[in-house]
Amino acid sequence: MMDMESEIVEPKIHTVSEITREIKILLETNFEYVLVEGEISNLKRHSSGHFYFSLKDKEAQIPCVMWRSRNQQLRFTAEDGMKVIAHGRISLYEKRGAYQLDVFKMQPAGIGELQFALEQLKQKLHEEGLFEEEHKKPVPMFPARIGIVTSPTGAAIKDLVNVINRRSPGTELILNPVKVQGDDAAPEIARAIEEFNEYGQVDVLVVGRGGGSLEDLWAFNEEIVARAIFNSKIPVISAVGHEIDYSISDFVADLRAPTPSAAAELAVPDRQELQSKIRYMLQKMVTRIHSEISFNQEKIKNIVNSYAFRRPADMVRQYEQRLDELTRALETSQKHRLRLLRERTDSITQKLNAINPEAIFKRGYSICYNKEDGSIVRKAKQLAPHDKINVKFSSGDISGTVDEVNKGD
Repeated sequence: MMDMESEIVEPKIHTVSEITREIKILLETNFEYVLVEGEISNLKRHSSGHFYFSLKDKEAQIPCVMWRSRNQQLRFTAEDGMKVIAHGRISLYEKRGAYQLDVFKMQPAGIGELQFALEQLKQKLHEEGLFEEEHKKPVPMFPARIGIVTSPTGAAIKDLVNVINRRSPGTELILNPVKVQGDDAAPEIARAIEEFNEYGQVDVLVVGRGGGSLEDLWAFNEEIVARAIFNSKIPVISAVGHEIDYSISDFVADLRAPTPSAAAELAVPDRQELQSKIRYMLQKMVTRIHSEISFNQEKIKNIVNSYAFRRPADMVRQYEQRLDELTRALETSQKHRLRLLRERTDSITQKLNAINPEAIFKRGYSICYNKEDGSIVRKAKQLAPHDKINVKFSSGDISGTVDEVNKGD
């Protein structure tokens, strides 16, 4: 009979590393490439440059990592609460035994990545005040020298040269050739603007290119270009794409042109149009001068034929007679006023004399003073026997001692 215990197979005992590795292989082979939509949460930007965050929805969340070499390619700024679509693969971090989404690239959900990045940068620069009218510099009306920042082979430079030469042949053009498309385009454009400012010998800058897709025009939506335009001491005309295209450069520039050809028209006046305006103004001035001359000739003729001009002596005598009349009237008026003032002065003098204390003395009155304190004695009861008094008359005074006081009522 067989021993049953000898038939029992002992279960294999796995190490933690073995189990973890098996799970890692299982996950990574079944989820090599996935698209995951969710909301960014707990985003951490590590000092190494790597991004660590979670993608979540109403029911669950998944940890994510996006290495520095990948997140540097993002054209928008990732933020908590942003809904995105992440492209990546499921991996397992063996040290913690935790699975995560290794993100290759990421785009905003519901809107293109470039469009989203454009709106983000536009909002940022708007809040910093780079679009405010108060920062716009006036574009000179008659520039002698124009700096151009564009591709030397594109349609834009041809349009600019043709239109400016036709409208203002004497204007000098200086091209600083740059790439207008691709990863290197934005730094080149920004540097070209800075070089023109260092040169300082141009009156206005035209920065732009011909039409294209949003990707084609993207160099003019880069922050480095926007800040170079804003910091330019030379006025900048932005001419990017076609009429329907708007770029960050258009908002920051001192003047926006819908096309390169329109930029050329805004940069210089039309010589023929100016000549026509000058001829019209000269003709208008000549007509006005002739009109003024005719008017003044007629005015002089009327003056010469007037009675005053023909009989000046009579007019002078009439004015002399009128002056005599006015002089007499003034003298009469002044005499009447002086008489009234004299009468009023006499009346006031009489009133003052009536209340003059000296006049009262002359009528036999006197004033008695208490010699002790110098006060005026108005009633007998103010004094007592042996008080010293002084009596003032209209002429002179006497001193004495009170012998007896009859106080009366």
